[in-house]
Amino acid sequence: MGVEPLPGEAAAVADCGEERVLVVADYHAGLEVALRYDGVEVRSRAADRRERMRRLRARTGADRVVFLGDLANAIGSPGREEREELEALLSALTARVPVTVVKGNHDGEIEEVVADLDIEGVTVVDGPGTRIGSVGFAHGHTWPSREVLSAGTVCVAHEHPVVRLEDEVGGRRIERAWLRGRLEPGPFAEHHGGLRVDGDLVVFPAFNELTGGTWVNVEGQGFLSPFLPDGLADGEAYLLDGTRLGDYRRV
Repeated sequence: MGVEPLPGEAAAVADCGEERVLVVADYHAGLEVALRYDGVEVRSRAADRRERMRRLRARTGADRVVFLGDLANAIGSPGREEREELEALLSALTARVPVTVVKGNHDGEIEEVVADLDIEGVTVVDGPGTRIGSVGFAHGHTWPSREVLSAGTVCVAHEHPVVRLEDEVGGRRIERAWLRGRLEPGPFAEHHGGLRVDGDLVVFPAFNELTGGTWVNVEGQGFLSPFLPDGLADGEAYLLDGTRLGDYRRV
């Protein structure tokens, strides 16, 4: 599999042939604004997020950064704080490498925002995604395109997968997790008129730790993506530190 998570991080490096790509999902810039609106007082972590991205880019030596959807948080036009965070983030990254933004359901006006900011080096692609070398990228709120599904590895987001862990004395904690397995051919063949798929599927955890998530190992919790869970065969969960939990449904 040409996509390797970075230990301890909700980020991965994808070997795309001619490019080494840093991939993160569900950044949700400006999320604190929405939380404050809902009555949850939390300080802005915009600078911390930006510094983490800058360090990860430098540490990995990536030639490109891919945001796997929901770079923004406001579904419509972002407010002042969110725009300022996006401008600072994209300016810092594009000073070193090009950036690709795969649109998510929260990125409705991201093209206009990027154009208004007048930052060179940012490419925005629609939610069904794009392919770079042998790796496909899609957000996951819609079906990935045929081009994306033809890749050896398909990366998606949107779910914010988390697992609920319990200890012997009944203590519980929630942790972000990766889901990895094979593409199950049936759902994609049905949707795309007989398309044959034979690759791996990686469901990314949310980069922004303040987001909620899908409790993938709790019975009765539904998935958000139209192709999950049916489109993931032999899916296993991994914690951010690399711990392999096995079949995500039996954790």
